[in-house]
Amino acid sequence: MAINTIDDFKDAVVTVMGLGRFKQGSGVGATKWLMRHGAQTIITDLKNEEDLQESIAEVMRWYEKYRQDFPDREIYHPLFVLGEHREEDFTDVQAVMQNPDVPREDRFVALARQNNVPIFSDVSLFFRFCPQAITAVTGTRGKTTTTTLIGEIYKAHDPRAVMAGNIKVSPLESLDEILADASPRPIVLELSSTLIDSLDVGAGFPGPSKHSPEIVVMTNVFPDHLNRYKSFDDYKHSKEQLLTMQSAEQVAILNADVPDVVAMAGRALAKIYWFTKGTDLKNAGGTLVQDGAIVFRQSGKDEVIIKLDEIALEGEHNLENILAAVCATKLAGVSTDKIVGVLKTFKGVPDRQEVLREVNGVTYVNDTTATSPDGAMAALKRFGQKGKIVLLAGGASKNLPFEAFGKMIQATCKYVVLFEGTATDDLAQAIGTSLPSTRVKSMKEAMQAASSVAQKGEIVLLSPGTASFGIFKNEFDRGDQFKAEVAKL
Repeated sequence: MAINTIDDFKDAVVTVMGLGRFKQGSGVGATKWLMRHGAQTIITDLKNEEDLQESIAEVMRWYEKYRQDFPDREIYHPLFVLGEHREEDFTDVQAVMQNPDVPREDRFVALARQNNVPIFSDVSLFFRFCPQAITAVTGTRGKTTTTTLIGEIYKAHDPRAVMAGNIKVSPLESLDEILADASPRPIVLELSSTLIDSLDVGAGFPGPSKHSPEIVVMTNVFPDHLNRYKSFDDYKHSKEQLLTMQSAEQVAILNADVPDVVAMAGRALAKIYWFTKGTDLKNAGGTLVQDGAIVFRQSGKDEVIIKLDEIALEGEHNLENILAAVCATKLAGVSTDKIVGVLKTFKGVPDRQEVLREVNGVTYVNDTTATSPDGAMAALKRFGQKGKIVLLAGGASKNLPFEAFGKMIQATCKYVVLFEGTATDDLAQAIGTSLPSTRVKSMKEAMQAASSVAQKGEIVLLSPGTASFGIFKNEFDRGDQFKAEVAKL
């Protein structure tokens, strides 16, 4: 049975591989969409029922709702296969919906391919069936802030705007609404490297001749996820796929200040625009900083967008995100006054250098999404004063080097609380013995240790520089636990 249209999912047996823990994430979003369109869903995940109880409850809530909302169609009860994967669920089905967190090399994915079973992801299906222009944002750092800022500007321009992807919202949540309304609306997706990889997992991803991102934003690229990719070059190639999908009529917006991104321009197929904090763009189009203001340059003409001191979002690293968002939204046709209105009020995204509160003169900052040394170093650069930081760091390995991170910790921190994990020994070695430190196995222990040494005028900073798995479900669970402990102070 071929899957060529949305109607083809009706009565089809489809395996959802990887339910996940996010209520609006890829697994739950895909399951909801499949149930709504009459598919018979088999949901399989290596995690057990206890680990996934919130997601399971969410799926069943929507199952009951769809039965009431669509009495004229068959809404099949989902089948849960948890704690294991069964071979027959990848060979004797009409399609597999692969969660992007599942590695490309997974043997069950390979088994489906060998049996000519179409493999999709929620993002690949969205690209396949969404007829409207898509802005896609990727990069190593800053992509969530950039995506959210673009999304907020798009919403100021058109309240129907869609913002989804790696920000814990499946784009399938909006697909039916988009298809029901023929008038175009702005759409921005944050795409991690794994989501980009998922675009070619299935037979039937449409490719550049049918639908690809109208605008691609590449915030930057630095070594990351080397526990998943064979090398930095392999990781960069994953990001580059968005650029090679495009056509000459489309737009790629690249960071002129990052050499590895500049090198990608030679392989891009679309028209190139740049954003930069200091590189001379000469006659090239894009956004730059000039005389204390953000300037948009197109066809040799400069337009002053906003003075830097009028922007609400703080942090030097965020200037790149702002430049990228301004360039994308200007090229998408949003008026300058709408862009400026958002820039004057948008203060950032939770879990990213998020200042939570001050207690007894100690400031608590949540930067849980700093899952690489580069990300954590950006936080230390913003908040760091010698001897003024109590840092919560460490966790699961992504096979990244810690030497530079360790030196910056020595220069900016007074005390380090290290979460146990596969990366923590290497991080401790990079920090050395010149700073006092302790190791903990929970957020409660971490906060007790940090609060006992932090004094007035100092900062307790959660910026781990590592992945979260082990002690925590994911980086957002890590941040939520930190916020809960801070709220108790």
